[in-house]
Amino acid sequence: MKTTVERIGPQLERALPAAWLIAGDEPLLVAEAADQVRAAARSQGYTQRELHIVERGFDWDALRTSSQNLSLFAERRIVELRLASARPGERGGAVLAGLAAEPDPDRLVLVTAPKLDAAAARARWIKAFESHGVFAQAWPVEATAMPGWIAARLRRQGLAADREAIELLASRCEGNLLAASQEIDKLALLVVAGQRIGVEEVLAWAGDSARFDVFRLADAALAGDARRALHVLAGLRREGVEPVLISWSLIKELRTLISLRAKLRSSSAIDRVLEAERIWPRRRPLFRKALLRLTPDRLAELQQLAARTDLAIKGQAHGQPWSLLGEFILGLTLADAPLPQAHDALPADA
Repeated sequence: MKTTVERIGPQLERALPAAWLIAGDEPLLVAEAADQVRAAARSQGYTQRELHIVERGFDWDALRTSSQNLSLFAERRIVELRLASARPGERGGAVLAGLAAEPDPDRLVLVTAPKLDAAAARARWIKAFESHGVFAQAWPVEATAMPGWIAARLRRQGLAADREAIELLASRCEGNLLAASQEIDKLALLVVAGQRIGVEEVLAWAGDSARFDVFRLADAALAGDARRALHVLAGLRREGVEPVLISWSLIKELRTLISLRAKLRSSSAIDRVLEAERIWPRRRPLFRKALLRLTPDRLAELQQLAARTDLAIKGQAHGQPWSLLGEFILGLTLADAPLPQAHDALPADA
């Protein structure tokens, strides 16, 4: 069965299939949909949970073996896999297809993945989840639908707000559902029971947070404003923001740029591509500037630097995360800035 995350609730009321794939580039929607599936599974006796983070080098054969070796008295369990990429490779695809197609009354398989492009969506393992379980996609909320999404979210929290307050929240969050959800959670803690939220309350209570500054950093980098971007980066470091949050935001924008660049045939087509790819209207000028500034070769260099930065942040490679983040920002903002090579990323005492 193929569906969207918004329809998972009604599906769970009817039945609980044993294989689930939830994919999309909206982390909040993917996470909440997975929460719904886990809650339903727990209510039906799935008391154990195995979580597997699937990255490069993941042992698919070990997963396959462990999923088949259940004792007679084993408890029902959720086998959850979080894919870093929507392309798990030939062996990974075969194992995933087998997990979906071979039901086990004591096992529920829950897979979450990034957005699937058209080619990835045709893979055999995806079709296996469609045929034997549920494949739910999390689509971005369009700019015009953002106020309605926020209003519904407020109602779920038992809150009511003026139209102007809702539009202000939508404008502040600029399409970022996680930021909007956090602002609403904050309001739920501060609002007096029965109080209607107006613009004044939003301005007073929904102050800029470190997460909002992270997205300001990404915007400055896309705009090519190196001075401002580095200033925001320094502020985030002083505030103790984790480098992984900053890296995630910048790499997400880089992936979008690479995807957009692949669809461009000429600079005159930029606006059509930005609209077709559903880039938030207020951010289209930023992506336009970046696409005119950054060549395909430059984007490829940035992709390599992003990988090194990510590994350094995780402690899996030599390098100073904050220095690499600064180099990454310079690479995004200044088209001719030299990027560090792998040996340049080594710390002084390495």
